[in-house]
Amino acid sequence: MQRLFPGPPAELDRDGLTAAYAVNDATGDGGNVRANFVLSADGAAEVGGSSRPLGGPVDLRVLALLRGLCDVVLVGAGTVRAEDYGPARPDPARQAWRQAHGLAPVPPIAVVSARLDLDPGARFFTAAAARPLVITTAPAARAADSRRALAEVADIVEVTATVPTALAGWAILAALAERGLRRVLCEGGPQLLGELVRSHLLDELCLTLSPQLVGGQPTRMLGGVPLSAGLPLQLRHVLTEDGMLFLRYAVAR
Repeated sequence: MQRLFPGPPAELDRDGLTAAYAVNDATGDGGNVRANFVLSADGAAEVGGSSRPLGGPVDLRVLALLRGLCDVVLVGAGTVRAEDYGPARPDPARQAWRQAHGLAPVPPIAVVSARLDLDPGARFFTAAAARPLVITTAPAARAADSRRALAEVADIVEVTATVPTALAGWAILAALAERGLRRVLCEGGPQLLGELVRSHLLDELCLTLSPQLVGGQPTRMLGGVPLSAGLPLQLRHVLTEDGMLFLRYAVAR
């Protein structure tokens, strides 16, 4: 991996890459909400309903690193279903690094589902090394059949809903913080990330630009209603390998 900015250009080894993505505690309370997304050069967030064609081995390496630095991975139920999501699995060296830095060996994944429409037999649950969290609304959690099946493979967490099908971003983060999970890595999808952005809860954006064009009417990175005003970002670094660009932005406060 090569760093292009800030200069001068330099090659980054594993330790250098870890340092480049070190978590920034902007609030001083140990918290950080970081999003990771991959887009095509013309702004598509998916190809054929999945982001996988946009990534590659290098993007997956950065994804694994970001997962290795967080307390919890946060993702929407739609993304879990569309991507056939697998659990986080840091390699032994990263697990040792995490333990040396006061983190659990493996970060849990918290999936947001307003309706509990998840398959408890999916590998997301059955292959998890750390017990997942399912964050949902109180009415959905009271649906006995859905809750009973998922409670066998995950911890069910009830939070406030802004409307029946949308959970409040602040309530999601508060529920995670109550469990000591303050360093959050959001991996989408667009609706969940849009909620965090509109609620002014996002601290950082790690954006991978894939060197390909998709065309058509692509799904955008942010879902939901348009922002009333643009959200300024501050560029922290630009890395590159295999034609891909890895951008780290801080949200300007």
